[in-house]
Amino acid sequence: MSERWIRDAHRHLGAMPGYGFYGGPAIRPDVTARSSIQDLIADLDAEGVERALVLPNYGVPDPDLAFGFNELVVEAAASDDRITAGLWVSPKPGDAERTVKALQLAAEPGVKALKTSFLLGGGPTAEDCRPQLDAIFAAAAAHDLVVHVHTSPGAASDIDEVGTLVDRYGDTVAIHLVHFGGGMSGHLKLAGSRFFDWIASGKRVYTDLSWSIGFAPRFLFEQIERHGIGADRVLFASDLPWGDFAGEYHKIAAAAGDGELSRQLFNDNFDRLYGMD
Repeated sequence: MSERWIRDAHRHLGAMPGYGFYGGPAIRPDVTARSSIQDLIADLDAEGVERALVLPNYGVPDPDLAFGFNELVVEAAASDDRITAGLWVSPKPGDAERTVKALQLAAEPGVKALKTSFLLGGGPTAEDCRPQLDAIFAAAAAHDLVVHVHTSPGAASDIDEVGTLVDRYGDTVAIHLVHFGGGMSGHLKLAGSRFFDWIASGKRVYTDLSWSIGFAPRFLFEQIERHGIGADRVLFASDLPWGDFAGEYHKIAAAAGDGELSRQLFNDNFDRLYGMD
C-alpha cells in the first residue's frame, strides 16, 4: 500500500470490448481497465488514493457501453465512501432517451458529476445538440453536480468549441475541462489567458493536467503565480485506464513542488469541489 494519500478527480470503471479503431484490427488498448468494484478499490489502495471520482469508461462508439456503466459507478459510490460517481451523458440527439434515463440517477447518493464528450459525435455549438446540453446542465445546476467535458485539439473537442459551454453555462454550473485543452494549442490558449479570464469573470471553471505535454504544468503554475488566481481550480487526475497513474502523479508533483500548491492540487481542491470533509 502506498504511503501517500491523495485525491483522483477523474478515472474510469468498466472494460471496453475489442474494436477496430481507425479501420485497423480489433484491439483493447484500455489494458488497465477494471470491471469490478473490488479491483478498483484494490487499485486505490495500491496507489494511495483516498478519494476518487469514478466515471464510466468509454471510447468504443457504441452508446450502450458507456451508458451501461452508469449503474456500476453508482453502485461503487454506494459501496465505499472513498468513491464518488460521475454519470455518462451524451449531447447527441440519438442518445436523448439514454441521457434522460441517466439523469434519473443524478440524485443518487454519491453522484457528484456528469461526464460528456464529443469524441463520439455531436458538438457544443450544434443546434441539434442544444436540447440535450440544456438538459444536462439544468440537471447539474439542480443537483449541484460538476460537468466534466473532454478536450483535445481540433474538431468538436477543441477548446474553441468546448469553451462555448463555459461561456454559456459557467456562471451557474461548475465545468471541469478535462486534459487542460488536451494538447499544445489548448494549453497555450488556456494558460495564455483564457482560463484566467474565465475565472476573473466569475465562471465556475476547473481543469486537470492529465494528458498534458511537457511544458504545460510548469507553465500553468507559473501563470497561476503571475495572475494570483487559479490555484484552487486545478485538480490531479489519472484518467485511468487511458492515463498512467505514476506518470501523471510524478509529472504534477515535480512541477508543483511540495508546498501549498501541491496540497491544493492533490487534496484540497477535490474536497472543496465535491464537498468532502
